[in-house]
Amino acid sequence: MTNELPESLRLDRRTSDVDRLADRYYDSLMELDPAAATIEGIPGHETEYGDLSPEGALEHVRLARRTLTEAEGLKPQDDVDRVTLDALRESLGLVIEMHEAGLGDWELNNIETPAHAVRQVFDLMPQASPQDWANIVGRMENVPQALQGFRDTLADAARQGRVAAARQVDILADQLAAYAEAGGFFDGLAADAAASDPALSTKGRTAAERARTGYAELAEYLRGELLPQAPERDTVGRERYRLRSREFLGATIDLDETYAWGIDELDRIIDEQQEVARRISPGATIAEAKDLLNRDPSRRIEGTDALREWMQDLSDRAVDGLSREHFAIEGPMRRLECMIAPTQEGGIYYTGPSADFSRPGRMWWSVTEGEREFTTWSETSTVYHEGVPGHHLQFSTSTAMAESINKWRAHGLWYSGHGEGWALYAERLMAELGYLDDPGDMMGMLDGQRMRAARVVFDIGIHCELQIPGRWAEALGVEPGPWTPEIGYEFLKQNLDIPQGQLDFEFNRYLGWYGQAPSYKVGQRIWEQLRDEALARGESIKDFHTRALKVGSVGLDTLRRAVSR
Repeated sequence: MTNELPESLRLDRRTSDVDRLADRYYDSLMELDPAAATIEGIPGHETEYGDLSPEGALEHVRLARRTLTEAEGLKPQDDVDRVTLDALRESLGLVIEMHEAGLGDWELNNIETPAHAVRQVFDLMPQASPQDWANIVGRMENVPQALQGFRDTLADAARQGRVAAARQVDILADQLAAYAEAGGFFDGLAADAAASDPALSTKGRTAAERARTGYAELAEYLRGELLPQAPERDTVGRERYRLRSREFLGATIDLDETYAWGIDELDRIIDEQQEVARRISPGATIAEAKDLLNRDPSRRIEGTDALREWMQDLSDRAVDGLSREHFAIEGPMRRLECMIAPTQEGGIYYTGPSADFSRPGRMWWSVTEGEREFTTWSETSTVYHEGVPGHHLQFSTSTAMAESINKWRAHGLWYSGHGEGWALYAERLMAELGYLDDPGDMMGMLDGQRMRAARVVFDIGIHCELQIPGRWAEALGVEPGPWTPEIGYEFLKQNLDIPQGQLDFEFNRYLGWYGQAPSYKVGQRIWEQLRDEALARGESIKDFHTRALKVGSVGLDTLRRAVSR
């Protein structure tokens, strides 16, 4: 296999003043957030955390203001600069706008808070050498200080009358108490550190105890002081929702129009599922068709070795077929390794290639303990979502482009509406290209699309206090009126075909991390609109895909302006 990257991904340009400004901004962000620097592989602050207090948040706002002021005095030298300036204005302007609106880390949820991030960085720290373990122990020693900063943020916001919903405070307290358990996560790290270097034994145990105590005290604060102040109301209202939606999309949308579109899209997908069910078995319902697919021996795989081989074969055939006409996939970009993950948490995920492609992009299947049998129909489109033409094509393109654009564009930007929207776009595109002609594979893709459409309806509907559609009020056996959490839960139950525990997690996630879940499907919609506009201008689909992916993970409004220019 050649290591030559596609000619279309090479830019002959010199570093500009705009690039240098974006690089300085990126470097400053990494200095303010050493944990993020660790995740990005930037050495020098391996044991540190950023300031999670109100003063730390203000430092981010001041940096955004200074950078935007400097950006206004710069002239772009080319289209790369024009996109960078556009992205800076959108991203940094929103940092300032959200701060002025009073939004911040006091808004709690069950998946993405500073308290989660303080622990999660350990999952991505190297563990290969005694020095690596010394770094881990050193960072454990600093957990209490980091958590105290976050506690100060919560207390400061509470004094201003800003407290997250009681449901979210209670859930987070339970999660943090679990982090504090003896013999749990931090004690396990200390034991592994001692096994790597016996000299770390005492220091590691002490550091783990400090970290556990930090989490226990924060959980106690949440229950004892914050929870009595927390409102029972889960909904956030239109103004807060509008800003968070922009954060995840990098685009401004009409919430009422998008809600109406989500209702229509959900109904359209259900109709499509019913049609596919009849193809699987005449007269079958969707549930009956899925049961038939699950019991079909030809759609089952036994053992993880066979599972990995199935993933790899499916991925290789997609790369080979799509590179001929629809995408620029050459050299090391064609290498995508399918792996069984070392964890047992369930799910499929993707990790990108190293900067020089010496480590290829990889798709990982995390198999739960004891699981030995797998169904292909429900996961075929997931392979395309995580691999090609989904996240692998997206990340390998940006990796190939990294030397042609600045560090901030290459490493510091991520919008779920752009990234996950593209991956959903990729799933639907594979159906249009004939890769999901098998009705079982098509049913699997539609099941995922249905979940994402239902999230649009629930998330926007409940937080913006919109009316339940008449068709769903009837289906749910309730009177027409605004959404409530209880009615919304039953709605999700009818549209998300997932286990009870996962359903509960998703329900609470949407209530707390508002605006994030709809960004996937809304992002897909915008990608499809941009594709259709390009084709109407006479552009080939391959040229559109290459040109759009070269822009990188910018906000969707910035992307629209870039590809329309």
